[in-house]
Amino acid sequence: MSTAVPTLHPDGERTRLDRWRDALLGDPRRLRLWGWLAPAIVTIVAAVLRLFDVGTPHALVFDETYYVKDSWSQWVLGYPSTWPENADASFTTGDTDIFTGVGSYVVHPPLGRILIGAGMALLGPDSATGWRLSAALFGTATVLLVYVIAHHLTRSIPFATVASGLIAIDGVSIVLSRTALLDVFLTFFVVLTFWFALLDHKRTGDRLDAAMDELPGPNTWGPLLWDRPWLLAAGAAAGAATAVKWSGLYLIAAIGIYVVVTDALARRRVGIVQWPMDAVRQGLISFVLIVPVSIVVYLTSWSGWLFTTGGYMRGSEGMGTGLLAFLPVPLQNLWAYHQSMYGFHVGLVTPHSYASPAWQWPLLIRPTSMYWHQDDFGVNGCALPNGCTEAIASNANPLIWWAGIAASVYLLVRFVMVRDWRFALVLTGLACTYLPWLLYPERTIFQFYTVAMVPFLVLALAFALQDVGRGVGGLSRATGQVIVAVFLVVCVAISAFWYPVWAGLPVSYEFWRLHNWLPSWI
Repeated sequence: MSTAVPTLHPDGERTRLDRWRDALLGDPRRLRLWGWLAPAIVTIVAAVLRLFDVGTPHALVFDETYYVKDSWSQWVLGYPSTWPENADASFTTGDTDIFTGVGSYVVHPPLGRILIGAGMALLGPDSATGWRLSAALFGTATVLLVYVIAHHLTRSIPFATVASGLIAIDGVSIVLSRTALLDVFLTFFVVLTFWFALLDHKRTGDRLDAAMDELPGPNTWGPLLWDRPWLLAAGAAAGAATAVKWSGLYLIAAIGIYVVVTDALARRRVGIVQWPMDAVRQGLISFVLIVPVSIVVYLTSWSGWLFTTGGYMRGSEGMGTGLLAFLPVPLQNLWAYHQSMYGFHVGLVTPHSYASPAWQWPLLIRPTSMYWHQDDFGVNGCALPNGCTEAIASNANPLIWWAGIAASVYLLVRFVMVRDWRFALVLTGLACTYLPWLLYPERTIFQFYTVAMVPFLVLALAFALQDVGRGVGGLSRATGQVIVAVFLVVCVAISAFWYPVWAGLPVSYEFWRLHNWLPSWI
């Protein structure tokens, strides 16, 4: 890790922020200390915001009504079970084992429910903290992963702290980390996949350079690299993402394309004559390294369904036809189940008051209200004279969100101009978490799906802020640094203002109304 180098104005004078930075990071020992302290502090802040009173409200909010009960029956039986009519009230009062044992039709793979069930097994299924513990931990771990990725991209502690700090205080990331839904687990595995891809990029580039140094030139063909453990790890992580939600399939495709393109450019860089075809050869190897392990991880998540007989469509007779009839009966039935799930997803057009098509997401038009409850003074401990309002609104921090969208456009322009592979990594993450949803304008989808975009938005925003702090666009360096500092302070202030309605804390009705900045947010 290199020491910080003082940066000068064109007139030779350092800014006050430069001097502060040098005081904190200029000495190698202090630099090493901050290399541990910075991620630790950001992660602790993220953990506090996600774990504080996470068991409130003690109610099944939004789609927890499905995922919590399904997760618990799956943990106990190995597969999700149906529940009696009006089971929510009984479940929340502690009667948690009233599932019928009959397989329930669920339309998402099992891994997210397994993880939710693990928290319930640890703290008890009658504990709302238990329902949400795993989500909070995975949401916190995602913040740390963003720090690690940002630091690997730039070797800059301030840059990594800004990127991870912004997601630590972002609203949609906090809300989805405090709610027992699937999307925070998907987000974690998406980010983990890109971290592994980043490690593979660095390792493979070094190995390619070393291999080419040993070959006499000119070289028509380059070496074929099979020893790529981080690519295997990326495939496994992408398989885990798909085992949470099928949108992980877009991640597998995106990582495959990213790896092939970056391998092609690396081979052109080292002077391989037939670099396009050479990249195709290496691309076939990359396919073998990524896809089979993804399939294995995905199928492993179905173990409970496969090795029991009570799951939905887990009949005793095979349901396969043609070549599928030669598969073992459980796999035939699993294929038939997946066909049914696919039909459900492509035909999901049920009206919902909080549905938001993907074209609306960049504008933050219709965030999802997860929970809203009102008590009079003295009821349920309400100490406010005009009554208490408890709300969970999955709004992103508006400033972080809109600035992140602008920064993504800026990063795209910068990539076109300078072809920086780091920008390509961030843009690939944004593309695979957003663009596929534009293909389904009629489908019932929600703004909170954007939680998977936020890690890449804050990385793009950190790149943009880094440029502003350097004084791009005619700004002086001092002015740029002041702008960045003010921006970050305002982001923190907005998150502090919003946190009570992200965490479902009791507030006055008037205070809650102050958060409805757009009519469509109510």
